Amino acid sequence: MSLILMEGGRRLSGAITVQGAKNSVLPILAATLLCGDICRIRRCPRLQDVETTMEILRHLGCRVWWESEDLLVDSSTVCCWEIPDQLMRKMRSSVIFLGAILSRCGQAKISYPGGCELGPRPIDLHLAALRQLGAQIEETGGSLCCYAEQMNGSELMLSLPSVGATENAILAACGAAGTTTIHNAAREPEIRDLQNFLCAMGADVHGAGSSTIHVVGKKRLHGCDHQVIADRIVAATYLSAAAGAGGDICLQEVDPGHFSTVTAALAQAGCRITCDETSVRLQSDRPLRGISLIRTSPYPGFPTDAQAVVMAALLRSQGTSVFVENMFENRYRHAAELRRMGADIRPEGRVAVVCGVPRLQAARVDSTDLRGGAALVVAGLQAEGITEVGEIHHIQRGYADIVGDLSRLGAVIRRENT
Repeated sequence: MSLILMEGGRRLSGAITVQGAKNSVLPILAATLLCGDICRIRRCPRLQDVETTMEILRHLGCRVWWESEDLLVDSSTVCCWEIPDQLMRKMRSSVIFLGAILSRCGQAKISYPGGCELGPRPIDLHLAALRQLGAQIEETGGSLCCYAEQMNGSELMLSLPSVGATENAILAACGAAGTTTIHNAAREPEIRDLQNFLCAMGADVHGAGSSTIHVVGKKRLHGCDHQVIADRIVAATYLSAAAGAGGDICLQEVDPGHFSTVTAALAQAGCRITCDETSVRLQSDRPLRGISLIRTSPYPGFPTDAQAVVMAALLRSQGTSVFVENMFENRYRHAAELRRMGADIRPEGRVAVVCGVPRLQAARVDSTDLRGGAALVVAGLQAEGITEVGEIHHIQRGYADIVGDLSRLGAVIRRENT
């Protein structure tokens, strides 16, 4: 078993470059199936979910290998259209392969995906969009058997702006004859990054970043060289760490516009934020102020993935902060672990009230999910004593080197195998 141990009470300072975005690279890796050629993915983060995606690609017949920090995929040798249950269960994002395999092979068989236990996250929207494009889908014994001899472009109206359903619809539409228009599409920066990657392969996709996306299918695609955008949630985590512990840090090679709601919240709490086109600087002198209301919502609203780390930054703030979680039912599982450290958090349904306390005490705590685990690290950097965070496999799903990054910013933190 591995732990992350950190000594609280140290101010953070310095500059680091933020890793590539997990939520960009996973659909991009699935999209490499469409071209039957070699793609180079630059700034690819070395994450457990990326390793799982590499396993899936290899199972499907692709060649996948690292060259320094670049990941290369040769999909010319695809020979399989089925993903086994043990791979599907490793991560939620595995469902994104459904649209890509259908586009490439005309059929696909997968089981229901796994991932963090954050409450019900049905894939009904994914399946409805694929059916509207002409796919026939049978659900039997936890498996999805999909056939699509000929998919045709269509007008798709998503009942919710689901990121995964938008991505699956785009990938499937690339293999459909004619034009597909996706209405009420998700607007996240990662959707735009997927569009840019597909266009670099020769696809005709436009409109990403808005609520309406157009895809002209059946284009001849080819390999490409693409650099993934910076991970806005990792950026939010390190900003939250410096806000809570105090410090002066600069994050480089980021787009501050991608997480402007987070920087706005931290500025409201009393941090000084300075941004340019590719960097953001945060200066924090304790104590912070409570924030009246943080309400999560689809992009461009406050991201649900940043809720836990910002909450951890405000544990010692003066006053009260109120969080309303509108995206997932079980997003406050980290609250019980934070209370072990002396935090005053009162969750009630979708609302959590955080009353600032003068100090936090180190404790042995366990990650409950990816972002909840990162929140424990943010809290541990403020606590008196040495905090031990267990179940760090959750954290490793989204952070390539959280220990190294925070060490470079001056944190006393290490990973220990027990």
